[in-house]
Amino acid sequence: MAVAGGTAVASKDSAVKSGRIQVNGKTVSVSYRVQSSQKISHFVHRHEPPVMASNVTILHEGEDVLTVCKPASVPVHPCGQYRKNTVVGILQAEHDLAPLFPIHRLDRLVSGLLILARSASQAEIFRQQIESGLVQKQYIAKVVGEFPEEEQVVNLRVNFNAREGRSTVEAEDMDENGNSRLNGKAACTKFTRICTNGKYSIVSCHPITGRTHQIRVHLQSTGHPIANDALYLPDYDISGSRRAFTAHKTAVKSTHSLEVNSNDNCDSEPEESIEDFEIDPMCTNCPNLAPIGYDGSEEGLWLHCVRYSGPDWVYECPYPDWASLT
Repeated sequence: MAVAGGTAVASKDSAVKSGRIQVNGKTVSVSYRVQSSQKISHFVHRHEPPVMASNVTILHEGEDVLTVCKPASVPVHPCGQYRKNTVVGILQAEHDLAPLFPIHRLDRLVSGLLILARSASQAEIFRQQIESGLVQKQYIAKVVGEFPEEEQVVNLRVNFNAREGRSTVEAEDMDENGNSRLNGKAACTKFTRICTNGKYSIVSCHPITGRTHQIRVHLQSTGHPIANDALYLPDYDISGSRRAFTAHKTAVKSTHSLEVNSNDNCDSEPEESIEDFEIDPMCTNCPNLAPIGYDGSEEGLWLHCVRYSGPDWVYECPYPDWASLT
């Protein structure tokens, strides 16, 4: 315990000496005594995982609604280690579009149509329509093998394990009182084959419900998983088809401030920091941009959102290149 405590103290001392911890915007000594009402700032930078260097293509820009084609690998909004490398962050930084309210989610590795409301009131309208079952969704997927020609309807409960980051399916199992013995949530997806070459098939997917990884795990249950889905296709060899990630923006600086509240006035206004925080000598990642644990290669999932429709609106997105089997 003494070692851990000593390490923590040394880390704080180094942060103060390097100027990453400041008082009222100024570098101070380790022995400095903080006064009432002074502002303490701790400057850190984060290493975001890299994303594919693909543009977020704007499909429709209206007064109330914005639709884009989300590239694979880019999360919709800030989450986990992602802050700037998100659809919302990129649209704000590169197109000055804010605020934006995503009305549905797409997994990070999924591409395609993403609808964003431009006001909270418009987002609420979409939310009510989705909850009322008035919104229809269509995706396409490239799956293994020759998918059946007739429509396939999968009604299997989906149970998402957050610790493992994957879902499993469960067949309905009722007790004598008609109550389910299973933990999963009811889920239904309809599948229709678009074309096939025997080795792969392009399948239209219509999820009736919206469970985590629903399309992916339901396709797996049919014996025709998505052909490059490493999570639900254990024997998939990604070595020959990976596409390298290029960082869109990777090193991100952020400031966390703690104010000591008091009735006294501040001694001085905060000033611009004189330190350059692009490279942190105490960071275990610098000067490498990608966080530890990322090997620099990953590919987008062959699952793409192509259409959303509601009572009086329809939004569509073009098919991706991999949807052609020729």
